[in-house]
Amino acid sequence: MTKRLILYLSADEHYLYRAERTALELEGKFSADEAGLNAFREYLRSAQGALFAVLADLAGEDFHEEQIPYLRGADREALLARRLAQRYRDTRLAAALSLGQVLTPERRNERVLLASFTNTQQLSQWLDALEEAGARLAGVYSTALVAPALAAALGARDARVLLVSANRAGLRQCYIEKGRLRFARLERIGELAPEALAGFVRSETQRLVQYLITLRALAREAGPMQVLVIAPPGRRAAFEQALHADGRLTFRTIDYADAQRALKLRRLPEGAAAEALFVHLAAQKPPRQQFANRDERRRYLLWQLQRAIVGAGAAAFCLCALVGGSRSLDVINVRTATAEQRELARSAAQQYQRITSSFPVTDTSTENLKAAVVEFRRIAERSSNPEPAFIHISRVLQKYPQVELDALRWSVGKPGEVRLPTARTQPQGAAEPIDTMVLVEISGRVNATQRNDYRGITAQVQSFASALVGAGYELVRTQLPFDVTSEGVLSGDIGGSAESGEAPRFTVVLGRRLR
Repeated sequence: MTKRLILYLSADEHYLYRAERTALELEGKFSADEAGLNAFREYLRSAQGALFAVLADLAGEDFHEEQIPYLRGADREALLARRLAQRYRDTRLAAALSLGQVLTPERRNERVLLASFTNTQQLSQWLDALEEAGARLAGVYSTALVAPALAAALGARDARVLLVSANRAGLRQCYIEKGRLRFARLERIGELAPEALAGFVRSETQRLVQYLITLRALAREAGPMQVLVIAPPGRRAAFEQALHADGRLTFRTIDYADAQRALKLRRLPEGAAAEALFVHLAAQKPPRQQFANRDERRRYLLWQLQRAIVGAGAAAFCLCALVGGSRSLDVINVRTATAEQRELARSAAQQYQRITSSFPVTDTSTENLKAAVVEFRRIAERSSNPEPAFIHISRVLQKYPQVELDALRWSVGKPGEVRLPTARTQPQGAAEPIDTMVLVEISGRVNATQRNDYRGITAQVQSFASALVGAGYELVRTQLPFDVTSEGVLSGDIGGSAESGEAPRFTVVLGRRLR
């Protein structure tokens, strides 16, 4: 696991912490002079591959609020860079913090907080040492930048919160509005007695609130503001006794041990003060905005890219392994199924041999027998039986009781042996010509109709013929009892039937194709 180191910078001494998930270990302590810088360079030679972050807790911070047009992308970066250059002579450790949007009648603006240090030389030398050693710099933060995350972790829910803590560097005061930093200051404590620290906190808090009102960062008519005070170990009772609420301030005191539990920080170096809370958050939940530029963080960004590539490669390898395992299971299943099919084929072959061994001895081969069986089945399928035709005609005759059946002739013949009507003739170019068809010739008489009612008799015969069509049968020919010649002469079985008293005869021929 990559070692993560946090360099805490104060005015007198600098502390190097090794950050773990729930603990902080003191790696080194360096003075703020040239000797301490040389010792730090010596340490960097043995810390190759570690990740570094710088947390500055120094006096002389500058905060300035401005409004800029609402922009995005490169235009916003260029505008912020120009504003920072106008505000600060050295922009190496300068940052622009967004405070949200402002809607005006003319346009939409963005509030930004320009932040930097009045004396950047006290940080630049240590950053140069990290650059010379080729260290991976994750970021440069200040305790003020980490303060919003600390206030949220300690349960601050008010819109305006003043976070106060006693660090090694001094009394740190951070004004937070709606979860965003607005102002911060560091006041040296010096040789102040622990008993007088609570009174000092109250007086400095009142001074800071008056200063914020002067800067118009805090409205004069605003309601009471919550002051969140992190008391040193064992001093909570004294702080609560000294810090009384008034019309402008309401105090909430948190013991140092309770703050540790809120941050899940279980182990600390001996003698560490409230700055350990800021160091822990800078390592575990660093703020998105910080002072280092991309050039100073390029090794860290490259390391992140390498880790992303390695992670993507590992994910791709796992995915390929899963796909390969799935394919291997498929191959195993296919091989099992193949073995089962081979076993079935072998059993079928043995059964076939047993069956064929009982066949009588013939002078022909098995292939010829197979061909003969196939041809026999084809002939059987093409053979016809008169029973289905008789059943079909009987059902139709039940619907027409006025039709009297005289004769019924069933036969199988070629299409050329019968005269097919034009409408039923097979079209040219048909893919499957008809070999044979079943022919059923029905002869009968129409009773219950006057013998001179030619139209009624014709309609009865045509209706009967149409009812016979179906179930695979088609109408081949219809012979009416009479007909009208081209000269308009009525001919047929008319007169003779009238003299003899018999009903006129008709003939209907049905056909069913055999395929």
